[in-house]
Amino acid sequence: QVQLVESGGGLVQAGGSLRLSCAASGRTFSSYTMGWFRQAPGKEREFVARITWGSGNTYYSDSVKGRFTISRDNAKNTVDLQMNSLKPDDTAVYYCAAALGQIISPLPRRYDYWGQGTQVTVSS
Repeated sequence: QVQLVESGGGLVQAGGSLRLSCAASGRTFSSYTMGWFRQAPGKEREFVARITWGSGNTYYSDSVKGRFTISRDNAKNTVDLQMNSLKPDDTAVYYCAAALGQIISPLPRRYDYWGQGTQVTVSS
């Protein structure tokens, strides 16, 4: 049973930083792609970043490139999202997701497992 549990959300002022963490359990994730997505009120869930667990290759959406960094910790079995220079537009519920294999598509439906989400609110 795959379980993904996010933590680290909260309220921060514009320009500030937050670090989200996703604790993954139930599988050996070396063959998985791990992604972070977000969903703001009234909007569709959108891709933020992904990392291929085995190779460590990363990819970011244009909206967060240069500000966010995704990483994985093999010892802790976690995937983190370091978010810097936060903007009010970054306000959303952030979700961790896992997909078997090397996933290129940014579509949420390509991911098999999801966490419950963590709220990030950026005040202006």
